[in-house]
Amino acid sequence: MPLEIVTVPCLSDNYAYLVKGPDGVCLIDAPEAAPIQAALEARGWGLDTILITHHHHDHVGGVEALRNRYGCEVMGPAAEADKLPPLDMALKDGDRGGEGEALTVAIAVPGHTLGHLAYHFPNAGPEGGAVFTADSLMALGCGRVFEGTMEMMWQSLSRLAALPPETMVYSGHEYTMGNARFALTIDGTNSALISRCEEVVAKRAKGEPTVPVSLAEELATNPFLRAADPEIRARLGMQSSSDAEVFAEIRQRKDRF
Repeated sequence: MPLEIVTVPCLSDNYAYLVKGPDGVCLIDAPEAAPIQAALEARGWGLDTILITHHHHDHVGGVEALRNRYGCEVMGPAAEADKLPPLDMALKDGDRGGEGEALTVAIAVPGHTLGHLAYHFPNAGPEGGAVFTADSLMALGCGRVFEGTMEMMWQSLSRLAALPPETMVYSGHEYTMGNARFALTIDGTNSALISRCEEVVAKRAKGEPTVPVSLAEELATNPFLRAADPEIRARLGMQSSSDAEVFAEIRQRKDRF
């Protein structure tokens, strides 16, 4: 049976995700406890594990309250253990847990923070896996480069871009409207992007989340994954630059947008 994944809006624009599989219920990030607890109780679920992606407060603010209520294990990046709530298990790149549909692989995606992890469930769903990317790869965007370097973030995004294209990407924020407006300034003749932006506007008008989205759609429309595209390079005047340099220019433009 495929995993059951529940999107839980938290704070003003964060998402947490509940993942129910044959071996229990896992939570990806805990921005705040109350909406997560409400989602669990509405389904009659307990909580077995919390997987933390990175140390920022808007991803860990609810950890202790949820641990106290449910007695769940807390796991997160070993590289950020000194900045996180106490971990029952510290994780590093390539660590694996679970089996079958619930198989989980930690992927190091530094850049936004130095120890940021994404969590890949390669067997989730009948058509492809799922990856929970928090503030690394985002819908039509990527996270700001706070602790790492532009090159580091580009390499992280490139790792995620190499996953199977049918993989569903669950990112950590509802930033897609703003990302869409910016993407059009970089890749405004891209018909796939124009269509997607229209869909994003329609979804948000109805109060619907714009995540998850397939990696294939991100590859076709997200300018932060499209540094090799000749039209984008020409528009930026960077035909002879490296992909990492083009990415850095796009990220810097977004920072000023």
